[in-house]
Amino acid sequence: MKDSKFVFDKITKLLEHGLVSSRDLTNELVSILKSKRDEIVFKMKLTSKDEFEILSKRVENLEKKLEKSSTRIGKKTKRVKKS
Repeated sequence: MKDSKFVFDKITKLLEHGLVSSRDLTNELVSILKSKRDEIVFKMKLTSKDEFEILSKRVENLEKKLEKSSTRIGKKTKRVKKS
């Protein structure tokens, strides 16, 4: 009985270590793939979604300012009548 318990303990330890190492292997693989993805994005000079939204809002604000300034300039200029 002691021998069978010893064998079962060894088998469970092996399975336990196998599961832990497979999880570690999976986590390591995922982190490697993420870093490769980040390298590719950096090389392609792509922006993230957050950066894109911020930049588009800045462009909208600049367009509004440009539109306001062009309407102000249009109102300030007066036409001179030719005689």
